[in-house]
Amino acid sequence: MYSKEFPKAFPKGFLWGGATAANQIEGAWNVADKGLTTAEVVKKAKNHADITLSSVSDESIQEAINDHSTKNYPKRRGIDFYDHYKEDIKLFAEMGFKAFRLSIAWARIFPQGDEAEPNEAGLKFYDDVFDELAKYGIEPVVTLSHYEMPLGLTLKQNGWESRATIDNFLRFTKVVFSRYRTKVKYWMTFNEINAATWGFVGTGAVDTDKTTEEQLQIRYQSVHHQFVASALAVKQGHEINSNFKIGSMLARGVSYPKTSNPVDVRAAQVVDQQNLFFTDIQVRGEYPEYMNRYFAEHNIVIEMNEDDEQILKEGTVDYLSFSYYMSNVTSASGKADGAGNMILGEQNPYLETSDWGWQIDPIGLRITLNELWDRYRVPLFVVENGLGAHDELEADGHVHDSYRIDYLKRHIEQMKEAIEDGVDLMGYTMWGPIDLISASTSEMSKRYGFIYVDQDDDGNGSLKRIRKDSFEWYKKVLESNGEDL
Repeated sequence: MYSKEFPKAFPKGFLWGGATAANQIEGAWNVADKGLTTAEVVKKAKNHADITLSSVSDESIQEAINDHSTKNYPKRRGIDFYDHYKEDIKLFAEMGFKAFRLSIAWARIFPQGDEAEPNEAGLKFYDDVFDELAKYGIEPVVTLSHYEMPLGLTLKQNGWESRATIDNFLRFTKVVFSRYRTKVKYWMTFNEINAATWGFVGTGAVDTDKTTEEQLQIRYQSVHHQFVASALAVKQGHEINSNFKIGSMLARGVSYPKTSNPVDVRAAQVVDQQNLFFTDIQVRGEYPEYMNRYFAEHNIVIEMNEDDEQILKEGTVDYLSFSYYMSNVTSASGKADGAGNMILGEQNPYLETSDWGWQIDPIGLRITLNELWDRYRVPLFVVENGLGAHDELEADGHVHDSYRIDYLKRHIEQMKEAIEDGVDLMGYTMWGPIDLISASTSEMSKRYGFIYVDQDDDGNGSLKRIRKDSFEWYKKVLESNGEDL
């Protein structure tokens, strides 16, 4: 007779916290010898239904280089974490953070991306941030590449389309692994690596003047170079400090078939495979067979060096992290009627939506955790999950965001259910603990945080930090290790 106790609570040492990206919070885009990043030449969307992440051309880049303001490029100003990091980290500590996910701006360390020596001023900034986190016992979880590669590499070699970018990246990772080997334990190589299929935001490669077929070739070749760079960085990091835990990161959205018709079920399976292709390589260490047909049907030919397959096999990650905001519905018709930005597939009539049209599906997170655990059997880490909403600072000086509390509560409940199901879940860093510039639209008005930042879409405001109602709620959640929701 088989009988084994199952976990009924979040494990001791669970990494509760919040997640951010350098290009969305830091600001200080042109100080201390920092170079321009790809994120800082992407214009603000004209309305929140638009996505500007990949609508970048050679002409728009030149226009951005000649424009030395932050008006049209809000990621240049962020929320000035660069000058407010002590205040912000103190607030995170007040909530009881065990972990804070942040990224290192590559162009703060190597301004053009290909210098022989790093920029000491940039390295010193992150030393100071990590020391401040250590003061409060907060573990940094560091993303090495989060949509912010040096623009110089785009101009010189079209970003990740060039294999030369692998060596540029490894020079960067060697420097930061070595510099922070005693200050950082948890690392991730690429944020949402599947974003490479969206174009410029993930690849740093300009391809807007190409045909769809040419774009796919560039994007999948670029992501191959990222796979190799990630695998080599994992090996490099473990050689520098064998205690490092280095993970991959996927933008995950479970896809449901629209009906029980087998053609819809198969269509949803294909969508799912195209998403999990990325983690199949980074966790399992090899290209999955199911992509061979996709590549052949789209005339994609991946150019590999002789030892690439061995590199991928030897450079698998220690854990799998992912973002989870929504689920999708797929039918064989290929129809896409999602109203919100970044919504793929069809609307699910059983789900409500956020202010930005993202469908809210807490149970989908439990489904995702179970599926990923069953498939990979490596520790999982939810490193992004949150609600972008129109928050109002009321006359009483407070933000009453009960809707955010409800959203997060329902997702945390499902994480606990997944742990009871047997999933090995190591942490949860919600997105983003403090209001920041939106990745998809460069808006400020799409707010996620427990902390309100007084700044509007045009950059006006005092930058004052104000605790929302959700701040005290999350503090209670962390104090109870997820028991008091």
